[in-house]
Amino acid sequence: MRAAVPVLERSAHPPHASFEYVEGWGMAVGAHGRVIRPRSVEEVLAGYELSRREGATLGLRGSGCSYGDASVNAGGHSLDFTAMNRILAWDPSSGVAVLEPGVTIEELWKRILPEGWWPPVVPGTASPTIAGVVAMNIHGKNNFSAGTIGDWVDELDLALPRGEVRTCSREKDADLFHAAIGGFGMLGAFTRIALRTKRVYSGDVEVRAARARNLRQIMEHFEAHKARADYLVAWVDCFAEGEGLGRGQIHEARYLAPGEDPDPAQTLSLVHQHLPATILGVPKSEAWRVLRLFNNDRSMQLLNAAKFSAGRFEAMKGPFRQSLAAFSFLLDQVPNWKWAYGRTGKRGLIQYQVFLPDATAHDTYCEILRRNQRRGFVPYLGVFKRHRPDPFWLTHALDGWSLALDYKVTPENREGLWAHCADLTEIVLASGGKFYFAKDLVLGGRDMRRMLPADKVAAFESLKREVDPDLLLQTDLYRRVFGTRV
Repeated sequence: MRAAVPVLERSAHPPHASFEYVEGWGMAVGAHGRVIRPRSVEEVLAGYELSRREGATLGLRGSGCSYGDASVNAGGHSLDFTAMNRILAWDPSSGVAVLEPGVTIEELWKRILPEGWWPPVVPGTASPTIAGVVAMNIHGKNNFSAGTIGDWVDELDLALPRGEVRTCSREKDADLFHAAIGGFGMLGAFTRIALRTKRVYSGDVEVRAARARNLRQIMEHFEAHKARADYLVAWVDCFAEGEGLGRGQIHEARYLAPGEDPDPAQTLSLVHQHLPATILGVPKSEAWRVLRLFNNDRSMQLLNAAKFSAGRFEAMKGPFRQSLAAFSFLLDQVPNWKWAYGRTGKRGLIQYQVFLPDATAHDTYCEILRRNQRRGFVPYLGVFKRHRPDPFWLTHALDGWSLALDYKVTPENREGLWAHCADLTEIVLASGGKFYFAKDLVLGGRDMRRMLPADKVAAFESLKREVDPDLLLQTDLYRRVFGTRV
C-alpha cells in the first residue's frame, strides 16, 4: 500500500457543475440543487471549497442507487463521483483492485472476471459505485458466508472536509476506517479504495431451488444448508396467510470448484455473462410498461400465488448452472422496472428492510406480515436473507436475518404508509432489530439511537466534530437520523 497523502492545493480547474433534480432510487423523494462532478482528488477538494464559499451543505452521491434519501440534499449541493471511474491498479495474482470512487460494480466485474476473479459482495444490481457500496457497507445474498463489503476493503483514502486526505486501514487510523465504512459519506469522500476480490474457477454457479410452505421452513432450510452454500436467498409471498404465512421460494448457489467447469475460459468470458435484451419478445427497456399494468394489489396477489405454484417445477428439476451475472443481478433483468410504480415525486416505492437477531426473528417477522395484511399495506416483493456481524460502527449487520419489503407509494397512501412503518419500527426495535441506511426512508433520530450501540453513536458524533466541525457534509438522511448538531 502507499504512504499517507498530504493536504492538496486548490485545483486550478473548478469541477463541472449543473443544476439538476436529484432523487432517491425509489423516486419517493428528491430535490433540486447544484450537482458538482469532480474528475480528480483536487476537484473533490475544490467542490468542498465551492460549497463552503456559497454557504451550502454538501451531500455525496454515486449512481444514486440508495432507495431513500441517503444521497438527497435538499437546499444544498451534491458531489457526484461518477466521473472518477478509473481502475487505478489491478493485480490478478492477488486479486486486489485499486479503484477510484466512481467505478461501478459492473465496470469492476467486467474487468476482472475474464481473469478468474469476482467482486466478493454485490447487491442485486451492478449499477452502484464502489464508493457508494463501501459508504453503505452493503451486503449480498452471501452475507452469512462472506460478510459485508467492508470486510473486503484493505485500505482507503478519505478526503476530509477541511482539505486533508487520509489513508486509512485496519492498522492505520483504524477508528476512521471503521466509522467511514457504513458512515454513508458523512465523514469524508472516498477517493481511492483497495478491495480484495474473490477467486473463481468458472463464470457459472450451481443453483438449487426449493419451495417452502411458510417462513419457518425457509429458516430451517437456510440453517440446514448454509454450510455447503455460498449464497442463500428467498423470495417471500407477502400476501399468503394462515399456515402459509411467509411461504416462498429459496435459491441456493455455490461456486464451482477447480475442474468442475469443463470450459472455464468460455464461462468466464463477458459474452457468456450477457443478459438477454428481450423478455418473451418484449424489449427489456420497455418491459416496465407491461409491469405497470399489474402494479396493483389484486394483480400482485395473483402473480405472487402463481410464482409460488410455479416454484414446484423449478425445485423438481434439480441443480442447474447459471452465469454469475444472471444469478447476482436480478434487478438488472428489467431496466427501470421501478417505473412501474410511477414516475413522480409523490409516487414510487420504499423498501423497508428489517434485520432481526435469530432469537426473535421468526415471531417478529410473522407479526409484521400479519400487520401488513390487516392494515392494507401488503408489500409487492419480499426478500429474505441470513446475516452475520461485522466490526463497523454504524453497521446494520447482526447474527440473524433480514426481510426486505417493497411498498408502493402513492399520494393517497403516503401519510398512512409512513405511520404504518413507524408502528412496525416500534415492533422491530423492541425485538432487538436494526435497519439499513441504504434502504431507509422512515427512521427518526430516536429510532437510530435505539438500534445502534450508544458508545458507537457517541464515537461517530465525536469523530464527525473532529473531521467536519462546520457540518459541511450533510444529506436528508443525515439530518433525519442525526439532526444538524453533533
